[in-house]
Amino acid sequence: MESGGRPSLGQFILLGTSSVVTAVLFSVFRQKAQVAQELKGAKRIHLGEDLKSILSEAPGKCVPYAVIEGVVRSVKETLNSQFVENCKGVIQRLTLQEHKMVWNRTTHLWNDCSKIIHQRTNTVPFDLVPHEDGVDVAVRVLKPLDSLDLGLETVYEKFHPSIQSFTDVIGHYISGERPKGIQETEEMLKVGATLTGVGELVLDNNSVRLQPPKQGMQYYLSSQDFESLLQRQESSVRLWKVLTLVFGFATCATLFFILRKQYLQWQERLRLKQMEKAFREHEAQLLSQARPEDRESLKGTCVVCLSNFKSCVFLECGHVCSCTECYCALPEPKRCPICRQEITRVIPLYNS
Repeated sequence: MESGGRPSLGQFILLGTSSVVTAVLFSVFRQKAQVAQELKGAKRIHLGEDLKSILSEAPGKCVPYAVIEGVVRSVKETLNSQFVENCKGVIQRLTLQEHKMVWNRTTHLWNDCSKIIHQRTNTVPFDLVPHEDGVDVAVRVLKPLDSLDLGLETVYEKFHPSIQSFTDVIGHYISGERPKGIQETEEMLKVGATLTGVGELVLDNNSVRLQPPKQGMQYYLSSQDFESLLQRQESSVRLWKVLTLVFGFATCATLFFILRKQYLQWQERLRLKQMEKAFREHEAQLLSQARPEDRESLKGTCVVCLSNFKSCVFLECGHVCSCTECYCALPEPKRCPICRQEITRVIPLYNS
């Protein structure tokens, strides 16, 4: 805290940073809580013979946010895995990811970094059908790549290490980057996999469609069941809530610390003003009671002990108010008894 009672720049920066972080965390927490609340309020519909009758009775033949579980079935053709035999699916994602070590000039350590250098996703139309055989109902899934949680299964994964010569190793050490290799991955949504869809359920021309919601709610196509999906979202909400509370407490603690410092500083200034006022009153009383020949000597007495003569000048404020003994008895850091400014130098005062 500065001598003027204002918070320091570091305290302002700490308070501002913690406040901004708390606000950001609270915004994310509210968003996560809203998503979890919407997911909890989604209508669960059984994929059975009565599905079309339920939708025909709904307003606009539509359920804005519904949960439906079924088995993946291709409409016409399927996608074959490039690496695994007899592996068929409706969504295929091929990824090439580069791994390398990068020298950190700050920590002086090699850090493992990775980036996707190529990714391609192939899709074919598919339906969700009931687990039970003999039920003639299907839900066409639209825009599956727009879903937040696309339940793809990794069917192939291989790491191709980099082959380097001695000159390559030297060059990589000089440049600060050491390639480790390329990781090749294939992910698929297999035919016959169980999928949980959360979105808008629409009946159109005797066909049922599952599509992204129009009210800004999240679209899910997850390999997890609905209870696990909801539990994961609620766990995320609890995590962000704890982070918000921790940083909020830190912000309140910082604010309390600054206000407490200012309050103590204000109390100290008030106490010094009262002491100065009491001294002035006491000095005026002594001057009024003293004889004329003693008044000049009273004006030159030390303001601390009121017995010795003033014998030093305080710099940089320039006040002459104390004797040498009282100056030596001042607590560190030594401050002027009149203005409370820090004393940098002391000049002896000689009375002729």
